[in-house]
Amino acid sequence: MNDKYKSVPVKPSEITPYSQYLSRREFLKAAGIVTGSALLAACAPRGTESAVPAGEAEIPSAPGKTDELGDAVNSFKDITNYNNYYEFSTNKEAVAPLSEKFTASPWTVEVYGMVNTPKTYGIEDLLKKFPQEERIYRLRCVEAWSMVIPWMGFPLANLLKEVEPTSDAKYVRFESVYRREEMPGLKSPFYPWPYQEGLRLDEAMNELTILATGLYGLPMPNQNGAPIRLVVPWKYGFKSIKAIVKIELTDKQPATLWNSVAPNEYGFYSNVNPEVSHPRWSQASERRIGELGRRPTLMFNGYAEQVAYLYEGMDLSLFY
Repeated sequence: MNDKYKSVPVKPSEITPYSQYLSRREFLKAAGIVTGSALLAACAPRGTESAVPAGEAEIPSAPGKTDELGDAVNSFKDITNYNNYYEFSTNKEAVAPLSEKFTASPWTVEVYGMVNTPKTYGIEDLLKKFPQEERIYRLRCVEAWSMVIPWMGFPLANLLKEVEPTSDAKYVRFESVYRREEMPGLKSPFYPWPYQEGLRLDEAMNELTILATGLYGLPMPNQNGAPIRLVVPWKYGFKSIKAIVKIELTDKQPATLWNSVAPNEYGFYSNVNPEVSHPRWSQASERRIGELGRRPTLMFNGYAEQVAYLYEGMDLSLFY
């Protein structure tokens, strides 16, 4: 293990705010000054607007849009047709057709546990209460492929502040919906359903962590986690749990699905780290969907400046 990744001495005051990475135009969008059509599309209740355009000519594009490293966003087709979503299928190309009839409205998210003000939100309430921002983030999957995705959503911290975590709260546990009749993958006996994930509270409160409700300016497609999912861009993609119905504040590190299934392969933290290999393959490089070659994997998926301080003093080969 390279010593420079055991303890990264970056102070919170030295972390560059996300907004400073955005161009002026993109920053204005993030602040809520968006075009009327994009705002309406992002905020429309499920069922009144289609997340996947009906005609090929209507498929959205994002000319010139890049992340803060200058990498172009992946196509809408890539993002909505190559999906890890085991509740539907282990076949990435099969998820989209199998999820077509998934019901994403009406929908509620219960926030409870060690909070002073527990709440249950309807998805429409969340869209109205928390302004939707565009965040162009890289998604890095543990299988060593990646995408750049223009998400729509809001900081998880905004929701957590409203429910007022108690001083005893140390972790946030997330739980996905469980519908065997709509999600054929739930019939698999090999996984402890429903899907569960967790973050430390300080990770959940980091400004990069968002609850995403759409992408490409449209409501979240079923195959990408409709109607609301977590996005934690410095962690492997399986940490970004989809179709969330419960958020619990707790003082104990929560069990997570993949860590329960194979703890030697999937740690609780699951930070993108090229120095720590998966037992069955290297994490030193990745294949960007849509590209022929491979590229080096970046520490914390390229977000080290904003998140390295969270792990100062931790041996990341043990806390993987």
